[in-house]
Amino acid sequence: MAAPLLQLADISLTYGGNPLLDQLSLVIQNGDRLALVGRNGSGKSTLMKVMAALVEPDAGTRTLPTGVRVGYLAQEPDMTGFATLGDFASAGLPDEDHWRIAAASEGLGLKLEAPVATASGGERRRAALARLLAEAPDLMLLDEPTNHLDIAAILWLEQHLKGSDAAFVLISHDRAFLRALARGTLWLDRGVLRRQDKGFADFETWRDKVWDEEDQQRHKMDQKLKAEGRWAVEGISARRKRNQGRLRALQAMREERAGMIRRQGTAALDLAEAPMAGRMVIDAKGVTKTFGDRVIFRDFSFRAFRSDRVALVGPNGVGKTTLLNVLTGELAPDDGTVKLGTNLTIARLDQNRAALDPEMTLWDALTADPALRSPGRSDQVMVRGEPRHVVGYLKDFLFTEAQARAPVRSLSGGERARLMLARIMAQEANLLVLDEPTNDLDVETLDLLQELLVDYAGTVILVSHDRDFLDRVATVTVAMEGDGRPVVYPGGWSDYQSQRGERAAAAAEKPKVAAKAEAPAAKAAQDGLSFTEKHRLAELPKVIERLEGEIAKLAAFLATPDLFVKDPAKAQKATEGLAERQAQLDAAMDEWMRLEAKATA
Repeated sequence: MAAPLLQLADISLTYGGNPLLDQLSLVIQNGDRLALVGRNGSGKSTLMKVMAALVEPDAGTRTLPTGVRVGYLAQEPDMTGFATLGDFASAGLPDEDHWRIAAASEGLGLKLEAPVATASGGERRRAALARLLAEAPDLMLLDEPTNHLDIAAILWLEQHLKGSDAAFVLISHDRAFLRALARGTLWLDRGVLRRQDKGFADFETWRDKVWDEEDQQRHKMDQKLKAEGRWAVEGISARRKRNQGRLRALQAMREERAGMIRRQGTAALDLAEAPMAGRMVIDAKGVTKTFGDRVIFRDFSFRAFRSDRVALVGPNGVGKTTLLNVLTGELAPDDGTVKLGTNLTIARLDQNRAALDPEMTLWDALTADPALRSPGRSDQVMVRGEPRHVVGYLKDFLFTEAQARAPVRSLSGGERARLMLARIMAQEANLLVLDEPTNDLDVETLDLLQELLVDYAGTVILVSHDRDFLDRVATVTVAMEGDGRPVVYPGGWSDYQSQRGERAAAAAEKPKVAAKAEAPAAKAAQDGLSFTEKHRLAELPKVIERLEGEIAKLAAFLATPDLFVKDPAKAQKATEGLAERQAQLDAAMDEWMRLEAKATA
């Protein structure tokens, strides 16, 4: 058998008094393609840095045979001293190998001439990835390589790694990426590393089996401890001289049980829904947005309804975040109109976690947020309208009491994502705006987030490049492909891909229709409505607008402080009126959608 590429033996590392890595051993062979998985904060990135000889363990040895080259992709590459991304990517690379940089840059969508000083985190990441791929090491250590990549670049990277001769270890939140590439799984859990030489698709079954066996073992030991403890107490009155060997065994058993570190629970994720919004959440008509000569989108119309989960997909830089901001009223369109529904309360998750000050403590990150600040004590935050102690709420998201006073910069990427989720989930909202919500989340937290979004009664608009996540969550996909004309498809990523292929095939077969025939065709579409239906369709927008205005006034009246105490009769009448008008609005919206669909069929 050939010598291993890398060998770790009895590696131990302790941070803050807790063992992060506990007598860990690992052998990586030529041809290994391994997914490294584990909870956020479990030490995955630290272990990878130990493999790369960037972190020195407290104990244990790292063995790298002479001549074996190891390449490491950091989450935040240091580009100090380089003027452009191309300078960084090609540093140390022989001239004859510069074609590899060009090939990788084209596949990853990297602009080599971009200055480092103004480069985004995603651009820096792509430059570091291009540099690593061009170096072609024997072993690649890739920490979240898909973060900030669009789906086209992720697919290119998948194919490149499949065709590579190098061994690699991957940390990634992207399940589709891991399923496509991993031949084995490394699971880091409470300082212990387990290995299974099966792909990532089998990980959750394996994990659940290990946890079941642990629970059974813990239960058996607890039962035995009870029996032995009873013997030790009762034996005092029955015997002058107890069996000292049995007592020593009991003490050893107690120490073993104490050493069984309970696995970390799952985050207590919960979404608070604000009072119900109207049936129509977003009504965009003919919106256009340009920057200089560049058209982001032109004459785009779109409607989002209550409980829709809308995904915006497309290449990096195509304008997904711009469209997101226009649809939610954060950015005005150059042309067209955007009308937001009644009673909308919006909560946002920013892809760059820009709302988190790295020097601020986790405590302050919650109590300083105006949306969460408690009007009373500074050790409390408002969570879904109720005061909660900061530490107690942070524990719901798997943070310790010690971490509450630690700076945000001390958190891993996944922990920062959890902190951002803690902030938005404390708010009452009926429209969630999520820009790359899956970045850095572990499998268990991602599972919970998906379940919450699927069951959420409000509306969700999200930007994501995670294909598996899109398939599980999205009910509507808006594809932006760079031509200025977003296209709306029902379903998630796989549905979009299937329909896109069908659409292209139909377009190739369909004969071209002359422009002069378009007007008669449009008129013919209206012929599907009776005269009464046409009249009703024209009147319904006014009816909807009137009902929305009345609902807004009633909601504002019911928000009057102490109304239910001072004048309960008026409060009750307004409540009934609000419910009645909301039902009328829903009926009017349903009728309008039915007639609109019939008119354009």
